[in-house]
Amino acid sequence: MPNRLATKLTPQGERILRSGHPWLFDGAVAAVKGEGQAGDLAIVFDRKRDKFIGVGLYDPDAPIRIRVLHQGESVKIDEAFFAARIQDARKLRLPLLKKNTNGYRLVHGENDRLPGLVVDVYAGVAVVKLYSPVWFPYLDMLLPHIQRAAKAETVVLRLARVVKARPGLADGTVLVGKLSEPEVIFKEHNVEFLADVVSGHKTGFFLDHRHNRKRVGELAEAQDVLDVFSYAGGFSVHALHGGAYRVVSLDISGPALEVARRNVALNFGEDPRHETIEGDAFKELERLARQGEEFGIVVVDPPSFAKREREVPGALDAYRRINTLAVPLVKPGGLLLACSCSARVSAADFFATVEKVMKRSGRAYTLVEQTFHDVDHPIGFAEGAYLKSVYYRIE
Repeated sequence: MPNRLATKLTPQGERILRSGHPWLFDGAVAAVKGEGQAGDLAIVFDRKRDKFIGVGLYDPDAPIRIRVLHQGESVKIDEAFFAARIQDARKLRLPLLKKNTNGYRLVHGENDRLPGLVVDVYAGVAVVKLYSPVWFPYLDMLLPHIQRAAKAETVVLRLARVVKARPGLADGTVLVGKLSEPEVIFKEHNVEFLADVVSGHKTGFFLDHRHNRKRVGELAEAQDVLDVFSYAGGFSVHALHGGAYRVVSLDISGPALEVARRNVALNFGEDPRHETIEGDAFKELERLARQGEEFGIVVVDPPSFAKREREVPGALDAYRRINTLAVPLVKPGGLLLACSCSARVSAADFFATVEKVMKRSGRAYTLVEQTFHDVDHPIGFAEGAYLKSVYYRIE
């Protein structure tokens, strides 16, 4: 087992720990006994009474110095502790697994009280993604429990860019079992998708919009649908499954659109209802408007516009511009679905920005619904709430 490091925090650090926040930054740590390596246990004692108040995984080289596993009464960090956390996470997902879906997030990092660790499951293949090297020492201990919870015969390791590979533990390494192909076919509410679990974005697919994709599918019958920032065609495939007359996938990435075409073909063969446009979304929406195009449903789901706090004003302006361009493409009585996955942009600010766009459009509209994370992406702390979407009916 890794070493145990007696740790003291600053007064503010103690307040952060007691509040239940999973991150203690370097400035919150007052003293650590010993050198410490990534994955050592930082045992935190309070400043006044020298009493245990929490424990976390230590990383001497990261701004997030301690990823908190537990705060409160004393607890033993061992295999049983991690097994119980994984089982708790699995229980949360049980309702989803009854819905003809075998692609889901089993462990959502901090929000499942396993900070820096994500596990996505695609049809019996578990993909373990490490966002911090603190988890390397625990992998062997965790794998049997992840396999059991995921009913997975194969486990693949993925590493975030900030995590350096270790001998035998590179990004895309198959840790358990065999993987005949890097792409796995999985099911999401009766439609199928490809996940490139070895080299695809994140763990191979974006699972968080599942409920919004299903909703678009339910609304798409006899509609023309425009899927802006379509990436692998998640919304497009569900729209076609729901009976859309025509679906246009728009993305700047040719390879992403090729994956979208393959996802469509996986479900419907060569389907003439599906079209693709490769280009900059801002320019292409202007072009479509000049051509007089209109759609019954327009989905605007851009990548994160703000990775840092200072980028938030620019992100809000980008949301304003892209949705301003989208509104004229919605036919009378049609729907706009506007989404944001920028954790730095609050739901209140995003919704207010889109509402302003609607007011300035001069068209009558109705707010239909605001949605957030699906059940397998629980929110356990403020920064864990990144996904927000809003549906408008436009007259």
